[in-house]
Amino acid sequence: MLFNTVDFAVFLPIVLLLYWGVFKNSLRLQNIFIVLVSYFFYACWDWRFLGLIFLSSIVDYLIGLQFERVVSQKNRKRLLGCSLVFNLGLLFAFKYFNFFIDTFSDVFSLFGTQIQTTSISIILPVGISFYTFQTLSYTLDLYHQKIKPTKNIVVFFAFVSFFPQLVAGPIERASRLLPQFSKKRKFDYSSQVDGLRLILGGLFKKMVIADNCALLANQIFDTYPTQSGSTLFAGAVFFAFQIYGDFSGYSDIAIGSSRLLGFDLMKNFNFPYLSQNMSEFWKRWHISLSSWFRDYVYIPLGGSRVSNTRLVLNIFIVFLVSGLWHGANLTFVFWGAVHALLVIPVLIMHKKYKTPTPLAPVAIWRQLLNIGVTFCMVVLAWVFFRAPTLTDAFTYIDIIFSSSFFTMPMVSRSALVLIFIYMFCEWLQRHKEHVLDVSHLSRPIRYCLYYLVCFAVFYYAGDLQPFIYFQF
Repeated sequence: MLFNTVDFAVFLPIVLLLYWGVFKNSLRLQNIFIVLVSYFFYACWDWRFLGLIFLSSIVDYLIGLQFERVVSQKNRKRLLGCSLVFNLGLLFAFKYFNFFIDTFSDVFSLFGTQIQTTSISIILPVGISFYTFQTLSYTLDLYHQKIKPTKNIVVFFAFVSFFPQLVAGPIERASRLLPQFSKKRKFDYSSQVDGLRLILGGLFKKMVIADNCALLANQIFDTYPTQSGSTLFAGAVFFAFQIYGDFSGYSDIAIGSSRLLGFDLMKNFNFPYLSQNMSEFWKRWHISLSSWFRDYVYIPLGGSRVSNTRLVLNIFIVFLVSGLWHGANLTFVFWGAVHALLVIPVLIMHKKYKTPTPLAPVAIWRQLLNIGVTFCMVVLAWVFFRAPTLTDAFTYIDIIFSSSFFTMPMVSRSALVLIFIYMFCEWLQRHKEHVLDVSHLSRPIRYCLYYLVCFAVFYYAGDLQPFIYFQF
């Protein structure tokens, strides 16, 4: 069930009416209802994979109960190991088995040895990377004694399967989301209004920005050998806004829908294309994932409080794993490596001079220059993310840096104007929670803006495109 369909437009109001009407006086019934509608929501994708969510939930719930009973550190490590092996084992089997088998075969072929390999034909369960990391945050926080295990099985199942963020995040921490299922939730008008604003803004990002940019990006990437360098760079820009509008739009709708139910999910995007360096970009882009890797991978490796050599190694490990998380393809791994190379100089300089580099106040012209340079680096890196193979990616970039870059791009001018106007709006709203956080404006201006956005969603919406991050 897609957020940008009539099905969800019918589903969500029915859920809200029953949630705040029939079940408002019982926290337990509200939580049971959330579990049921979440499983129904996921079943609309493929009911056969409901067993995976159930199995993942019950295993980590039982492991959590055992954490309260064991005392020795040795046994605690065993429990954590069981959770890691089970969850990452499922992820490996469904997402990475064929990738590693093929890579293993390719390595041997480099030395002139051909080996017979077996691959499996299997559908990737939608959202498995997201809810796997969410359940892992529970057992990891238990191991580090940041939280106590929950004994309420309904609460835990609701935490794992919560439908707004089930298939594409934000990846919530158990320490942040679990307690919200145990507290009585009250209907709050201001939260409802802000939730609707987030949903409206998310639909605009997805249906107006992302879907239209997708058509242009696909056309250019599919025919890139015949295009000029300037057109290819424009195609990379279109893809940059496709993936941003698509994923941040989904996150906004998920956060807004959760707010309508009385929950507060973490902010997942904070105007990332206004970043002034690559380190800041990763503090603004897919925040729930980047902070997950920071807390559970980067800091345990030693973080930045190590030698520069070890710091470089830590950053490469985090970004290579992050790239692999996005997809079982060498293009994603290389994309992660490129970002590591771009982030390392910023972090080393920050460590050396102890200055707040990402947030340093500078003149407007210098901010814009930093933003422009950072954006160009991000756009070029996106080519590796979008291209089907590394060969395609390098050829694509090679054409960009040819003399044809200085020709006029053969692209839609109206799409570029739309992107410019939207980025200007983000610049004006950069100190707000989100781009439609307009509570400071007068009522007539607010409603004119709402109607204008609604009109754009219905009138300028492109062909319905699937959400990109569902494949991860």
